Amino acid sequence: MSAIKITGEKRLVIVSGRAHPQLAEDIAEELDSELVPTEARTFANGEIYARYGDSIRGADVFVIQSHTSPINEWFMEQLIMIDAAKRASAKRITVVAPFYPYARQDKKGRGREPISARLVADLFKAAGADRIMSVDLHAAQIQGFFDGPVDHLFAMPVLLEHFRSKLDPVTLTVVSPDMGRVRVADIWSDKLGAPLAIIHKRRDPRVANQVSVHEIVGEVEGRVCLLVDDMIDTGRTIVKAAEALKKQGALGVVVAATHAIFSDPAVEILQSEFIDSVVVTDTLPIPDEKRWDRLTVLPIAPLLARAIHEVFDDGSVTSMFDGAA
Repeated sequence: MSAIKITGEKRLVIVSGRAHPQLAEDIAEELDSELVPTEARTFANGEIYARYGDSIRGADVFVIQSHTSPINEWFMEQLIMIDAAKRASAKRITVVAPFYPYARQDKKGRGREPISARLVADLFKAAGADRIMSVDLHAAQIQGFFDGPVDHLFAMPVLLEHFRSKLDPVTLTVVSPDMGRVRVADIWSDKLGAPLAIIHKRRDPRVANQVSVHEIVGEVEGRVCLLVDDMIDTGRTIVKAAEALKKQGALGVVVAATHAIFSDPAVEILQSEFIDSVVVTDTLPIPDEKRWDRLTVLPIAPLLARAIHEVFDDGSVTSMFDGAA
């Protein structure tokens, strides 16, 4: 009996939720591709419906959604889109969540608390996801919450390229806003050839978004300080850190962050006299009313597009970062 050999071409399919369509369009453009049309709507009672306009049978499907406010609605929409792709016989489904939802709930700080970041991973898996791709996870351990490959991308190369031409390493100090960001800030320090300083702070676990800055470890007097963090939510933490640096004699404070959550009243807070400029990426949508003259937004689509290309071609995502993070 002769063997029957069936060959087929791999097909890349990109679909997008409604949270940040511009980012998905930018990714598709970088890949010289087009988004598969998706019919998505929310019914009067809040239920979400999604249907793909073209066949995705046998395709390698990347479901893009940026988890901005209202985060629960967009998370549910992505789950429904994953389920729709699975039932449409997609060969492989990759969740592209540039900002991982509930990432700050990655462990139990007190008794009777949930680990919501793990629940998110379980729900992605239950819906039918084979793989997750995200940028600058709040905690690296989240990679272990998903039973499958997790591509943890880093926005540092995008941000570094911007700052190398803007800041002088001779007068620069890289600052970690808390002990949890020291490892990342240390890498920034090495890459820019600048010394490292650390802000020691204490957070009240019973009160959200309230931080007390206690002391600064490192030399900041007479220097331009680059505060690096993974996200900015209300901005209160980063402004308190900037204030502490200025009071210690810093000449200037520049803030760099990957995820611009910008929950109200972040825009007003971030226009503080203690912050000279803020640089973020567009992993999350930033409407015109949340932009100001000292804000710079860098595109993240080229990074995501390259990672998607590597996954689709069974290449190496790790090689994109040269072991830098």
